[in-house]
Amino acid sequence: MKRIRSWATLVCAATLLAACGGGGDDASTERGTVLAAQVLGKVTIAQIDAGTASSGVQALSGTALCDVELRYLTYMTRDPQGAPASATAGVLVPGGAAPACNGERPVVLYAHGTTTTQTKNLANVSSDSEGSLLMAMYAAQGFIVVAPNYLGYDRSSLDHHPWLHAEGQAADMIDGLRAAKAHLAAESATRPSAKLLLTGYSQGGHVAMATHKVIERDHASEFTVTASGPMSGPYNLVKFVDVVMGPGPIAAGATLFTPLLITSYQRAYGNIYTNLSDVYQAPYSSAGGRLFPTDTPIATLIAQGKLPNDPTFTLLFGAGGLLTDGFRAAYASSNLRTAAQANTLLGWTPKRPGTVALCGGAQDPTVFFFNTSDLQADFAARNFLAPAWDLENRASLPAGATGDQIYGGFQAQKAAAGANATAQYHGTLVPPFCTALVRGLFQQVLAAGL
Repeated sequence: MKRIRSWATLVCAATLLAACGGGGDDASTERGTVLAAQVLGKVTIAQIDAGTASSGVQALSGTALCDVELRYLTYMTRDPQGAPASATAGVLVPGGAAPACNGERPVVLYAHGTTTTQTKNLANVSSDSEGSLLMAMYAAQGFIVVAPNYLGYDRSSLDHHPWLHAEGQAADMIDGLRAAKAHLAAESATRPSAKLLLTGYSQGGHVAMATHKVIERDHASEFTVTASGPMSGPYNLVKFVDVVMGPGPIAAGATLFTPLLITSYQRAYGNIYTNLSDVYQAPYSSAGGRLFPTDTPIATLIAQGKLPNDPTFTLLFGAGGLLTDGFRAAYASSNLRTAAQANTLLGWTPKRPGTVALCGGAQDPTVFFFNTSDLQADFAARNFLAPAWDLENRASLPAGATGDQIYGGFQAQKAAAGANATAQYHGTLVPPFCTALVRGLFQQVLAAGL
């Protein structure tokens, strides 16, 4: 399914309608403190329906029930070393006359997928396809969406991004949730209920699962996870990195993701490398220790000799590759592998049976599906049963018309993509269908009062 068309001509200009907080030198550094809050505008039911109809996503999203108010927060959190840092979040708030759109509403805490673009902001639904999908699928259906932009992105004070650092990213998500709930309770007619729903895609699948784990381990007196639906995440991270660094195949996008991973773990643990030339081949070692996130176009980075010129972004090794042969050869006993193991999300069990589902596609060339099936099997080994919806396997999907629609629609969109299906698979084709399945889980859990 093609990405939702930009609502740039439909959404109100991002002018400051309301603000609170400060963020100066005397601002509190307490976790979850709101440093600033803005109302950016409102998208009406008619505008949302026009966008979903023109994009083709309306068959999955349904028509809108609610207008959506766009809010933007800056809040205080912690980096992986525990030092204070600020981050931002988009908060999408339903409104309108329908009962589903006002009063206390369930909260979807959403973790976004990997992007190299430093100015990523999920409140900008007019230009961010992920944010516009969240608006159509959740906020327009009566869910409050809290979508942190992550440390290192947008206007965050941190000068790097803790990519796939499970504990650090979970802390960021939890603090964004705290800030959003406090802000809405004080400033909005539509307020957050105690119902908390966790989801995210790709990197965000890993982040959502880590957040679920940390909330139940450390914050059970503050939050209860009502349901969780991570999508296409690298949960078995050490196996994933083992495959890419070892026998292969190399994941599509690896030359973009690897600098994020190495920088993240070098900044978190300080022991991944001593010299950049130990990791990166020339001329890429001259790029410095932080390549992403950035607003410099990928094509420009390639032209500047900072990334290999490879349209599949898989040229990690060998002549012209990103990494040195020595770094690859030493990987099995390296601190990089130790860090990947520390951030692998196997070996824990959610507390509430019947409220967790996983989703992805078995032909994913970017985040291999074994991550999903391995996590499902790991849960099952401790008698926690969670479906692992595979968009390539009708038998894995819900019974009846819903499963038929999801399976048939996905296969039709993949066929329509033709030769571009592999390139579009992870980032474009899978997300709307998995999001629709996860929303269905959330609606079922809420209706059952679990």
